[in-house]
Amino acid sequence: MKIAVFGANGPTGINVIRQAIGRGQQVTAAVRRPDDFPFTDPSLRVVRADARDTTSVTRAVTGHDALISVLGGTYTLKPVSIFTEGVGNIMGAMTVAGVKRLVCVSSVCVAGTAAPGETFVFRTLLLPILLTLGRTAYADMRRMEADVKNSDLDWTIVRASGLFDGTAITDYTMAPSSIPGRYTSRADLADALLREAIENTNVGGCVDVITTTGTPRLTDSFRR
Repeated sequence: MKIAVFGANGPTGINVIRQAIGRGQQVTAAVRRPDDFPFTDPSLRVVRADARDTTSVTRAVTGHDALISVLGGTYTLKPVSIFTEGVGNIMGAMTVAGVKRLVCVSSVCVAGTAAPGETFVFRTLLLPILLTLGRTAYADMRRMEADVKNSDLDWTIVRASGLFDGTAITDYTMAPSSIPGRYTSRADLADALLREAIENTNVGGCVDVITTTGTPRLTDSFRR
């Protein structure tokens, strides 16, 4: 299977690329600076593509069986558009190239509500702070989700919680509705994204991915 990954130079993207190679997939890393990509492999192709540039996106998309978007950025109170603009360009290129399968990352925070079983302090104090700090990104993710859902593609939206670097794939939880937990390891998220793309599951649906073992402390979320 030929899979193109946008946002491949980020920490989650690197996990996706390494895991895809490990599973025998042909994978393309679509990045703005190919010379900075940290490794090579016979199964890996690294191409120059800027998610905001339709021409380079179309070149990167053509000839693949599935697209994975792990586009993202840091917390900021400034306006954010990378999700709607980047994924919008990817979807347009997919239509032109005749590629149907799209798997993209979003956040459990787009719902704006706490997961089941959260404490009163988290629901009333900590969650509102997190939602305020990331409000522009979550708003753009929300718009992106609406655009994806209105497309004619075979899409799946994978929603992660607080991301952290795990050392290995765990027995994580995945479900189509909000589930208990505050964290998602990048290794688990990458595994979920690849499973969705390769196994073609949950087409036309959203799934939450939550890591339940080896998670950080709550204070680490605010430090990050």
